[in-house]
Amino acid sequence: MKIKTKLNLGVGLLFLLIFILTLVSAYYIFLIKNDTGNILKANYNTLEYSRNMLLSLDEIAFNENKAIAVFEINLKKQEANITEVNEDILTKKLESNFNLLKQNKSAEKIKAQIRQNIFEIMRLNMNAIKIKSDIAKHTAETANLWIAVVGTLCFLIAFNLLINLPNNIANPIKELTASIKEIANKNYSERVNFWHHNEFGDLAKSFNTMAEKLQEYHNSNLYKLSFEKKRLETLINNMHDPIIGLDNQGVILFINDQALKIIGMKQEDVLGKLAANLALTNDLMKSLIISESDNSKAHPMKIFADAKESYFEKEMVNITIKPTGEDESISIGNVIILRNITVFKELDFAKTNFIATVSHELKTPISSIKMSLQLLENKTTGILNEEQKHLIESIKDDSQRLLKITGELLELSQLETGNIQLNIEKSNPYEIVHYATEAVKVKAEQKQIEISIDAETDLPNVKADAEKTSWVLINFLTNAITYSPENSEIVVKLKQIDKQIIFQVIDSGKGIDSRYKTKVFDKYFQIPGSNKSGTGLGLAISKEFIEAQNGTINVESELGLGSTFSISLNIV
Repeated sequence: MKIKTKLNLGVGLLFLLIFILTLVSAYYIFLIKNDTGNILKANYNTLEYSRNMLLSLDEIAFNENKAIAVFEINLKKQEANITEVNEDILTKKLESNFNLLKQNKSAEKIKAQIRQNIFEIMRLNMNAIKIKSDIAKHTAETANLWIAVVGTLCFLIAFNLLINLPNNIANPIKELTASIKEIANKNYSERVNFWHHNEFGDLAKSFNTMAEKLQEYHNSNLYKLSFEKKRLETLINNMHDPIIGLDNQGVILFINDQALKIIGMKQEDVLGKLAANLALTNDLMKSLIISESDNSKAHPMKIFADAKESYFEKEMVNITIKPTGEDESISIGNVIILRNITVFKELDFAKTNFIATVSHELKTPISSIKMSLQLLENKTTGILNEEQKHLIESIKDDSQRLLKITGELLELSQLETGNIQLNIEKSNPYEIVHYATEAVKVKAEQKQIEISIDAETDLPNVKADAEKTSWVLINFLTNAITYSPENSEIVVKLKQIDKQIIFQVIDSGKGIDSRYKTKVFDKYFQIPGSNKSGTGLGLAISKEFIEAQNGTINVESELGLGSTFSISLNIV
């Protein structure tokens, strides 16, 4: 018989007996409840009414009207509660005598008859109580008998299951576990020797087949596997990048010499150990095993290696295999690779310093050019003809463009070198929006574009650098004005979602192709076919400003339907 069938039969039978026990108990409890309820309703109430009538009968001499009224009330209740044989006759006699008493309230003989009638009614109900109590007692004894019989049967079956069923299941499992441990210890000659016609029999057969194949495989491929393992270890050790291999449980399977050098540990202290345990005493290991989310920005790791501060880029590679005979791949571990990017980082620093130096040096001559242009425009220096005025306007536009480019390059170099200082404080979101819209008001009027503000009321302050945030909004508005048609509208929305304030700039321009939406915040990127007057740094700098304030920046756009640039900042 199958184990599942045994379990179903045993547990099912036990459940059935428990169900029967519940039904029997409920049935007899219901009967006992009815019996005791009848005593209370039919007899105890009558005794109570009779007692009240006797008390009121004794009080007639002192308070005649009140006593008669109380007697009548209890008499009517008794007439409505006649439940025993001959109780109606006695009640009618009582009623008749009471009517005579009302006509002659001082007749002691009638009072005596009334008392006698009441005593007979009480005696009749007390006898009935005794009979019903005996019935209830018999019902309770019968209930105890049946409950004891069914409970004993349940106990015997449960005890039998407790003794036999666990052994029936546990003994084969123990034997199988011992055999598995032998196989794990490379004793591939181990076999399981129970042959039941159930699931354990099928399991034993499969286990023995597996052991035979493992023994065959071990005898034929052990040397080859050992050789390939050594070759793989040599290959990993000769790689210049630090490499660490982990299994699914985070145990370190292999590590090359370069990785050992940077973490400052020996191979015997690392191999076979949990990386999480090593991370408790090694900060670098802790940094290496932390998995970054897909949305998080990966930063180069600064590690002291080769007698200097070096920069490494971490890559976590998930290793999957497709087992023989299966369709889906499974993960078997991860490999951490650290690529040395120190040379590229040094070149990047050199580039940043060069840009900063050149930009700074260019600002002075450009400012001189603008000042010279202002002197030329002054009529005291001489009158210009129309052609000269056009040339001056052209030079002024070019110098303004050069000044903007050098400013953005300086901002970018400060961001990359970490020299920029943020003044993060409690800031009013309405003032930030007002400052930004006023800054671009003249440019919007030149294209007859209306800038409207749609802001929720009573918004809380935000934790931000008001100047830098205004700069970002001005950049959004400037781009919106540039790419919006004349006589259009730009909407600046201000709202709260959860614990963040959302600033949105919505235009009705030509929009952004979906291919380029993920690149608009990249450095030097400009959408093909757009106005090439800028450097492609404005949105990149905006992104750096907002993320430095623990905020987020986003764009939503459809080609031909305009764009919505937004930033989210935390409230105070």
